[in-house]
Amino acid sequence: MAKQAISVTLEADNLTWLKGRAGAAGLRSVSELLDRLVRAARESGRIGPPQSVVGTIDIDASDPLLEGADDAVRMMFETSLGRPLVVKETQVESRAAPRKKRRG
Repeated sequence: MAKQAISVTLEADNLTWLKGRAGAAGLRSVSELLDRLVRAARESGRIGPPQSVVGTIDIDASDPLLEGADDAVRMMFETSLGRPLVVKETQVESRAAPRKKRRG
C-alpha cells in the first residue's frame, strides 16, 4: 500500500513516548509505529470512547484500604532501579557525498 507524508503536531511527552516505544519494538521510525497503531485500531473494529479499566486490578483482601500501597510501590520502584538498563543505539547513515582528499 502506498504511503503518504503528513505533518503531526504532538506534545513533547507524547513524542518522547512514541520514540521510546518505536525503539523498544525495534522499529525503524516513529512513522512505522504510528502506522502500526492506526492499523491495529482500524482492525479491532471498536468505535467509540475507550473501554473502562474497572475490574482489571486485584486488590489484596488483607489490605482493602491500600494502607500498604506506598511501601509496595516504593519496593517495586527500588527493585526496578536495580535492573540493568539496556540501550540500543543505531548508526545513522550519512547521505552527504564523500569529501575529496586535498593535495598538500
